[in-house]
Amino acid sequence: MERKEPLKRPGGRSARVRDAVRRATLAELAEHGYSGLTVERVAERSGVHKTTVYRRWGGVEGLIADALELAAGEPWPIPDTGSIEGDLRGIVQLVRSGFADPELGPVSSAFVAAAVQNEAAARSLHDFFVSRNEQSADVVRRAIERGELPDVVDPREVIRVAVAPVYYRLFVAHEPVTEDDANRAADAALAAARAGVL
Repeated sequence: MERKEPLKRPGGRSARVRDAVRRATLAELAEHGYSGLTVERVAERSGVHKTTVYRRWGGVEGLIADALELAAGEPWPIPDTGSIEGDLRGIVQLVRSGFADPELGPVSSAFVAAAVQNEAAARSLHDFFVSRNEQSADVVRRAIERGELPDVVDPREVIRVAVAPVYYRLFVAHEPVTEDDANRAADAALAAARAGVL
């Protein structure tokens, strides 16, 4: 007789607790930034006892890491305009608009701030970017298949080079990023890719 695998509950209490804590973490980051994030506030907002939060997440770094891990697995709306120019511009505009969004922008900025100040948060943010860059690289792979780009191009590097100016302007130069700025960044990366530099 074949042994049946035990049925796994699709959610359960553990999933509800994780979701409540994650939502509370994101809300606290949006309101108070990384420097104002505390386990006590997350526990109070989520309705989860602070000893449970400390036991499961360890502290602020664990909360950040978990939120980023969950975010990395979420679908990223990759553009499919039919051309690499449109797709690459679309990706850079997604990044730009994410930081400009009144709800998501402060959270995204808090993740970057956390990564600058904390090694564990930096590792989590790195893993998040690896996942997002891999998803985004599909637009470059499609362009290679269509013959728009040489097959020597590194798809992930094209994405990194395209979005890097957005992060530079926001977090190094502390300058606004306009739609034209974002399009210029995408076009520069595309020119480098077409030339086989990337």
